[in-house]
Amino acid sequence: MRTTNDSTAAAILPLVGGAANVTSVAHCMTRLRLGLRDRTLVHEDALRSLPAVLGVVADDDSYQIVLGPGTVARVTPEFEALVTGTADTAGAPATGTAGAPATSTAGVLAARGAEWKVARRQRNATPLKLLLRRIANIFVPLIPALIGCGVIAGLNGLLINLGWLPSLTPALAAIASGFMALIAVFVGHHTAKEFGGTPILGGAVAAIIVYAGVAKVTAFGMTLAPGQGGVLGALAAALLGTYVEKWCRRRVPEALDVLVTPTVTVLVAGLVTLYALMYAAGELSTAVGAGANWLLDHTGVFAGLVLGGLFLPLVMLGLHQALIPLHTTLIQQQGYTVLLPVLAMAGAGQVGAALAVYVRLHHDLSLRTTIRSALPAGLLGVGEPLIYGVSLPLGRPFVTACAGGAAGGAFVGFFSTLGDKIGSTAIGPSGWALFPLLKGTGGLALTAAVYAGGLLTGYVVGFVATYFFGLGRTVAGAGALGGGGTVSGVCDSSKEGKDTDPGGNPPP
Repeated sequence: MRTTNDSTAAAILPLVGGAANVTSVAHCMTRLRLGLRDRTLVHEDALRSLPAVLGVVADDDSYQIVLGPGTVARVTPEFEALVTGTADTAGAPATGTAGAPATSTAGVLAARGAEWKVARRQRNATPLKLLLRRIANIFVPLIPALIGCGVIAGLNGLLINLGWLPSLTPALAAIASGFMALIAVFVGHHTAKEFGGTPILGGAVAAIIVYAGVAKVTAFGMTLAPGQGGVLGALAAALLGTYVEKWCRRRVPEALDVLVTPTVTVLVAGLVTLYALMYAAGELSTAVGAGANWLLDHTGVFAGLVLGGLFLPLVMLGLHQALIPLHTTLIQQQGYTVLLPVLAMAGAGQVGAALAVYVRLHHDLSLRTTIRSALPAGLLGVGEPLIYGVSLPLGRPFVTACAGGAAGGAFVGFFSTLGDKIGSTAIGPSGWALFPLLKGTGGLALTAAVYAGGLLTGYVVGFVATYFFGLGRTVAGAGALGGGGTVSGVCDSSKEGKDTDPGGNPPP
């Protein structure tokens, strides 16, 4: 009997060119990530029309289909089974209205959003951004374990505070902490895999960092501590090991390769890790933690304003990926990252902006349908459908959404200056999905209240800013889908080939 997940996987496969066009299958928190041989075989309009698909994001490395948390983890194995176990029998595009020319405002905005994604992908093909993307590929597979352990750690903290089940809390602490104690090994494994080395050798070199015996090693006149350098040290150690391994592969005779290459790789990279990288990465990790805390303790409102306001543009530029190692370092070092709740306010501003568009453009039934379908995902922190389907193509609402994020970030930052810091024990979720992962200095109730207050501030400011300043001219037209009504300046400017928003301004 076919399940919903089976049906979703079966519906997606022919729309991405069939099994023969798929070179790799993976997933992160919300997206099915596909490697495709020929992207011209993708029927994107039909793909977007599938009920389970929340959006599509294409970059230089992969074609990403946004399915949302939970769903993607269930659809991916079904999709992979279809790719590896069935012949390609469906290469034709789906029939129906999905592939028809977009005549509604929602269709025009979806097309414009697709154009922005193509342009962004072209701008992002720089060495720095490609490097950041590869670093993100190292840490994204770790997110499910971070979330699971983070939720268990939060539950354990609640039980300890309430004094309940004292015989169970040590077991929960062990379960929650085991992964974090060895996260350096996983980072090393994925680093070597991403940069073309042998994954197990990357893990072996990174394992040196967490080995208890390093406490007997002295470097720079100081005794090393197990775990010193954390994930940053593991990343650097595995990267060095990968380059040593490649150097050996080019020079060692094949007959000796199986013995010499692994030995030299682990020995050279291990010695450099012990006598240089652990110390340097430890200093850097300490500076990251101290810097993040100082920033929010002393410039909380300003820092929250800047971080919350700029996160959506960072996402558009691909620069947000640079924050993943910082989040992971803070979680490993302090137990939670103080940056994520502030950055999550950008999603709140996005939701508020979308609600304002929904209210203002009450005649445009097609656009309102798009917003209704994307809002639940937006509330749970999956912002791509709203970004690419609504705010970015319209132009001004993207800017006013950033204003909402800035206001929410400033709200959270203000409480940090009062000593009530809040953080997340894992990365990945945001929006309402972040509540189970919250941890702070003021207790669970206060931490949740501050975060909820930030979300509410982001919603309100994003809504008000968009309602009064984000849409420019007055909404006009009859409004019914197919009834000829349009948003003044949207469909008309599209017909004229101008890249303008309803207020006549170019997108940001």
